[in-house]
Amino acid sequence: MFASRPTKKGRRPMKTKRARFDILVARYYPAIYSFASRSTDDLWEPVMLTHDAFNSTRKQLRYRRDDVALVTTLLNAVISGGFCRAALR
Repeated sequence: MFASRPTKKGRRPMKTKRARFDILVARYYPAIYSFASRSTDDLWEPVMLTHDAFNSTRKQLRYRRDDVALVTTLLNAVISGGFCRAALR
């Protein structure tokens, strides 16, 4: 007879930092993009501002647990990125 292997029920896959970041991006991207798109007439600039905001705050996002602080950090990154882009024009 064959011995059956014990199943590992109840074990959940380990959550990684990348998975948590992806969840945060999925949750907040539409709102951050909407905010960025209201600040410019260009079609590509809101995409770049939003992308840069998430990339620049990636390290801070790992340690933030408070949603208000997280959104504030992202909005500040969009605003400062918009000022930097406007100064380069």
